[in-house]
Amino acid sequence: QVQLVESGGASVQAGGSLRLSCAASANIFRISRMGWYRQAPGKQRELVASISTRGTTIYADSVKGRFTISRNNANNTVNLQMNTLKPEDTAVYYCNARDPFARDYWGQGTQVTVSS
Repeated sequence: QVQLVESGGASVQAGGSLRLSCAASANIFRISRMGWYRQAPGKQRELVASISTRGTTIYADSVKGRFTISRNNANNTVNLQMNTLKPEDTAVYYCNARDPFARDYWGQGTQVTVSS
C-alpha cells in the first residue's frame, strides 16, 4: 500500500518561509522520483519541483532560486523549503511519487496561503 502524507502547510505573509514535508511509504519512496505539485483555484495542477532517486532536481521557473527540494532516504521523506513566498504561491500543494513504470501516487494535499 502506498501512502504519501504531507504536512507543513500554513498561512504566511509575503516574504515569509515555509517548509513542507511528505512522508512516503518506504516501498515506493526508494524507487520513485518524488515531487511537489500545486493547484491554485481555477488553475491546472502544475509541477513545482521534483527530485530523482539520485538527487537530480527540476524546478518550475517561477520558483527557481526561492524553493529547494530535498529527500531524506533514511526516513523516506521529501521536503520543500519555500523562501521569499509570494501571493501567487498560494495553492494546495501535493506530494507526488512517480515510479519507474510512470505510475503516479498522490498525497491528500496541504494548503499554503500567502497574503500580501
